[in-house]
Amino acid sequence: MYGFHGMGCGIGWGMGFGWIVGLVILILIILGIIKAINYYNKSQEDNGKSALDVLRKRFAKGEISKEEFEEMKKSIEP
Repeated sequence: MYGFHGMGCGIGWGMGFGWIVGLVILILIILGIIKAINYYNKSQEDNGKSALDVLRKRFAKGEISKEEFEEMKKSIEP
């Protein structure tokens, strides 16, 4: 009676599930924006720090040993 136009070919996408796809896309866009903002803020975080601050942060994270810290500290302090 309706052919291919009346009931959406029996798939049901036009009746109830189309909004879910739009919602998923909207959520992905929002998450992408949040991730970009966090990345930008993190990269700007280190720009205002002195070399000694960065060195202390690396030592606190365990990236360098105490001996390396002291040696690098002597080379950057006047």
